[in-house]
Amino acid sequence: MKKKIVVNDRMQTGYSYELTEPMGKNFDPEFKPELSPQEMLALGVFGGKYMTDCQAEFPRAWFRKAKLCAERHDPKLNFFGVNASQSLAEWLRKDWIHPDDPRGWFQWYCRYYLGRRHEDDARQIKRWKAIARHAGAIKKNCPKGMWYCRPRQRQALLHWAYDSRNI
Repeated sequence: MKKKIVVNDRMQTGYSYELTEPMGKNFDPEFKPELSPQEMLALGVFGGKYMTDCQAEFPRAWFRKAKLCAERHDPKLNFFGVNASQSLAEWLRKDWIHPDDPRGWFQWYCRYYLGRRHEDDARQIKRWKAIARHAGAIKKNCPKGMWYCRPRQRQALLHWAYDSRNI
């Protein structure tokens, strides 16, 4: 089942990795994302800017309904219409970026979803699990189905493949 992917984008010309699992299958038992990368992109994440320069690496279907803006980060493209992102500089300052995934967690997740397994998986899954605390805050402070309540936290959850529309 192994397939080699060679990345040729502006951030990683020549980086390669192998897909060792079927797409969307055989995830770590502790990693249970509620949304696929394709669903996230169609709903609106990261102000539409993320992944605009590396689409050739991923299935075309992921981008058919994606809300993207190659020119700039546009919070209006986010599902909840707000900015819930930190800058890449902040992510670098906090040492959250692995050199193999210079765009951060979502790039890692896209590659994991495709079937790549990597030395950084345990750390990224730990980070994903930690974000769940925001769902608890929404449940505690918002009536069920009131999407306008805590939109920034809801958008942040969406950035991490949690579907806060169900809270």
